[in-house]
Amino acid sequence: MIRMVCAASMLALAACGGEAAKPVTWDVTEFIGPSPFHGLHGLAVEEDGTILAGSVVGQAIYAVNPQTGEVTERLGPPDGMADDIAFGPNGEMAWTGYLTGKVFIQDKGGQPRMISSGLPGSNSLAFTKEGKLYFTQVFLGDALYEADVTGAAPARLIRKDLGGFNGFEVGPDGMLYGPLWFKNAIVKIDPKTGADTVVADGFQIPAAANFGPDGNLYAIDTKTGEVKRIDMKTRAVTVIATLAPALDNLAIAKDGTIYVSNMADATIYAVNPADGAVRTVVSGPLATPTDLVITDGPEGEKLHVADVFSYRVIDTATKAITDPLRMYRDETENQLGIGAGKTKILITSWAAGMVQVVDRATGQSEIHHGFMAPSDAIELADGRLIVLEAATGKIRPVSVDATTPQVEGLNYPVSMVEAAGGKLYVTETNPTAKGALASVDLATGEVTRVLEGLEGPEGVDVGADGRVYVAEAGAGRVIAFDPTDKSVTVLAEGLKTGLVSAEGALPAYTTTGVAVSKKDGSVYVASDITNAIYRIAPKSE
Repeated sequence: MIRMVCAASMLALAACGGEAAKPVTWDVTEFIGPSPFHGLHGLAVEEDGTILAGSVVGQAIYAVNPQTGEVTERLGPPDGMADDIAFGPNGEMAWTGYLTGKVFIQDKGGQPRMISSGLPGSNSLAFTKEGKLYFTQVFLGDALYEADVTGAAPARLIRKDLGGFNGFEVGPDGMLYGPLWFKNAIVKIDPKTGADTVVADGFQIPAAANFGPDGNLYAIDTKTGEVKRIDMKTRAVTVIATLAPALDNLAIAKDGTIYVSNMADATIYAVNPADGAVRTVVSGPLATPTDLVITDGPEGEKLHVADVFSYRVIDTATKAITDPLRMYRDETENQLGIGAGKTKILITSWAAGMVQVVDRATGQSEIHHGFMAPSDAIELADGRLIVLEAATGKIRPVSVDATTPQVEGLNYPVSMVEAAGGKLYVTETNPTAKGALASVDLATGEVTRVLEGLEGPEGVDVGADGRVYVAEAGAGRVIAFDPTDKSVTVLAEGLKTGLVSAEGALPAYTTTGVAVSKKDGSVYVASDITNAIYRIAPKSE
């Protein structure tokens, strides 16, 4: 239950409802959302037709009713992380933990057991009719393996440097059929030797391929959104449907229905191979909203959202959503942090070590790599661009030739905002202790903790009233800190925030973003649990 709180000082400075002033309460509503998944990846279809869908960010496997779209969690964090899912001949299920580098198997009616580890980027997998299990590394590695399904022995390396052998399947001839992500082709691979032969080319970014009951191979192109049929007799390639870009995987039911996942839109499509008709099984407006920032100008007030697989812009008046940058359609990487200034939007990805600078006027962008887990970046009032590195605890310039002084000594910093007078406020989330809100003097590099003992502080912004608004993700609440009298007001509690961090990831795995409207004082907060965005609006009584 969400609580609307009038005023609560951690320092016990003032009570709500004094006679001298009208009390302020806060209305908490869902501004956008929710969505059922934290991005979608691997798909599989059970005997009864239930769709299983895997999420890496959500570290979960979901069961989806193909008719109603009802979603339930089948297996949650941490072992539920699934980039791909496959069923064996005896009903056993296997899946890959992409970030953790693990492969799991679950015998029918049994418990999950890990059969492989230490291979980051474990990605796609498939069983043979005899029960052999093959899997690949993609992006964080590039190799094909045969797993020991008992887990007693390490996986057998078949071949390295294939070119990104992604969502594949075992064909009727025992060969492995699937896409080479980085070579724009569908191939078949001999699992004994690793030798590959091109089956079809002409793809921009092929993501997955599966056989239908008609004996043809069906493949998806994540960049174009196309679903293609490859006639295995003639090798003719036909586009049967075009979906939104950022497709990830597909699974084919007994009746030939092709289910396709879209990671950016948290969507599962059902495609009829006979006529190309498309039905949306389940979808959501956002995938996994993380960091937030607000801009205002001639085009109106806009809420900018780092949505993991796309950069979204939401009109706060109409709630209209656009996506100027979408993964695989555009040149961009996993969006996990976002900041803004007079002329720039800055998108960060701690997973990719990236800062992307977007020109607000033209939409043109440039990408900078080489940062150590950048969690946020902003354009200062004077036009300088700075980035916050979670791994090093530093603030440094985005460009190496910039004159911005470097700040050190921050403890797992998450987000930052510039206040009046050039002062910065930075949230710190310590995995072994309480978090803090720090004040940073860029000129001297001095760091002062102005609030300590916070529960997972992440998103931060400064309101028109000069107060510093912070999301305590671990406590599910939003607070406002007044630098003038050091008082703290609790705006709302019971918010669904604080997604469990994946093994080896940052403590602030998916930033709970905060953005404050300078027009009406509304506070927008991202929920990384329900994938919604809250609006906390002040009202006088």
